[in-house]
Amino acid sequence: MLSTTLKSKQENAGQKIEGKVMQEVPLPGSAKIEQGARISGRIVKVEDTPSGSMITLHFDQLEDSGHSMPVTVRLLAVASMATVAEAQSPVNSNRDSENNWVTRQVGGDVVKRGQGKAFSRAGETGRWLHGSAVMMKLAPMPELGCPSGAGYDREQALWIFSSGACGAYGWKNVTIDRGAKTAGAIVLRSTEKVEIRGGSGWLLITSDSMPPAP
Repeated sequence: MLSTTLKSKQENAGQKIEGKVMQEVPLPGSAKIEQGARISGRIVKVEDTPSGSMITLHFDQLEDSGHSMPVTVRLLAVASMATVAEAQSPVNSNRDSENNWVTRQVGGDVVKRGQGKAFSRAGETGRWLHGSAVMMKLAPMPELGCPSGAGYDREQALWIFSSGACGAYGWKNVTIDRGAKTAGAIVLRSTEKVEIRGGSGWLLITSDSMPPAP
C-alpha cells in the first residue's frame, strides 16, 4: 500500500516515495518478508502538459525487521484507494463474521473466507489465510503486458489482488506504460493529471522474477 500521494502537478524528480507491505510474503526456502515491512524509492521524472501527464518512479529499498536491502521491482497492477476498500468488503450485505465473508479481489477473483479458498475466473484455486491475506499462483496476462516468468510456478502473496490482475484499476484515465527500458522503472500515464493517493494498492514483483520489458 502506497503511503505517499503522487500528483503530477506537484511532484519533483528526486522526491521520496514510501509504502508498506500489507501481507507476509513467503520467499523460497524459509525466508519471508514481514507484513508491515517498508518499501521506499524516488520519483525519477515528471511530465505535465495540457495533453496529459506522466510520472516515472522506482522503488529501490526494502526495510524489514530492522534490516535494509536494495530491491528492483516491476509493477503488475495498481488499484485506487476506493478499489482497495471495495475488495476488503463483502460482495453483498452480510451480518456474519468477517471470517465468513465472500469478497471480490481487484481483477475479479472471488474469495470465500468460510471455505478458506480463493477462486479465479479460470478455475484455479488459492488460499485465504486471514484478514485480506490471499495466497495464489499468478496467472500470466501477456496481452495486457504481464507475461509469465519466474515466480509463476508457486503461490504468491496477493493481498487484495486477483491472480491475473494487470493494469490500473479504479481510474478512468490512468495507465501503466510497459515500455520502460530501465530496470525497475515504473511509468504511470494519464490523459489528465496523474493523481495516485496514499492508500492505493500496488502489486509488485521483483524484476528478476519477470522477463525483460519488450
